[in-house]
Amino acid sequence: MLLKSRSSLPVSLPERKSSMFTVRRLCSTSHSSVDSKEMKKFQLLAHKWWDEEGEFSALHSMNDIRVPFIRDSLLNMSSDYHLGNPLAGVKILDVGCGGGLLSEPLGRLGASVTGIDPLEDNIRTADQHKSFDPVLAKRIQYKSSSLEEIVEEFMETFDVIVASEVVEHVADLETFIKCCSQVLKPEGSLFITTINKTQLSYVLGIVVAEKILGIVPEGTHEWEKFVPPEELERLLEANGFSVKAVNGMLYNPLSGSWSWMESTSVNYALHAVKSGAQGESSPTDTPSEMEGEQPSATAAP
Repeated sequence: MLLKSRSSLPVSLPERKSSMFTVRRLCSTSHSSVDSKEMKKFQLLAHKWWDEEGEFSALHSMNDIRVPFIRDSLLNMSSDYHLGNPLAGVKILDVGCGGGLLSEPLGRLGASVTGIDPLEDNIRTADQHKSFDPVLAKRIQYKSSSLEEIVEEFMETFDVIVASEVVEHVADLETFIKCCSQVLKPEGSLFITTINKTQLSYVLGIVVAEKILGIVPEGTHEWEKFVPPEELERLLEANGFSVKAVNGMLYNPLSGSWSWMESTSVNYALHAVKSGAQGESSPTDTPSEMEGEQPSATAAP
């Protein structure tokens, strides 16, 4: 097994009931992380996810670095993997999966992927696209749902959670992190990619990307909702996570490609591990080998 299974963690029935009560209290729909304004933005683009030259072209090319980052981080935590299907047996939750742009390559690596998105149109697009590949149709399931709505059903179910380009769109980041912790197994991994909240990120992420170059539709991002890595690390550590890596990312609009960089001043990728059953974090190393340029293995200051 890549990660410790839930069956190895003895939990008495009273403890289970108490934990379930906590889930409802912390992750109830009254504290939903879904922002209705953000949903309206993406509703208009739901049919365009798989247009590699369209509004989501930057997300398509981001797979060139975010997929190896996830894969290599997980493989460095385990000596048990299968050639050709390195993530076989790993249960992954793709939160805010959209049209399945990240779910599909993770499924091709052998993982069992559950993709959730609050927009039904996004899920329809994702379901239709995976149906063209019989292998993916078996490995990936999609569900139109918010994270809060699945917590009770999937408590401590997943080995891995990915939330790529999601946290800058949620209404309540703390609730989102709490819910991630609830559905993740002890010693499970959480991967996040997002945008830092700096003057440079405003210029490049909004003025240049939206208003000048039109890489993404105008109004896609709100600078006030961007998340500094320090804030994200604080929330994660307060909810039982140990941050293992924070690596800067840079998008080149001329080449349409992403690369790793030392600075986290614009985009960044984060890997955190949930504490184990006894409050101990999994001894994890950051990726030692990446495709393309190797990112820094140290956390951002």
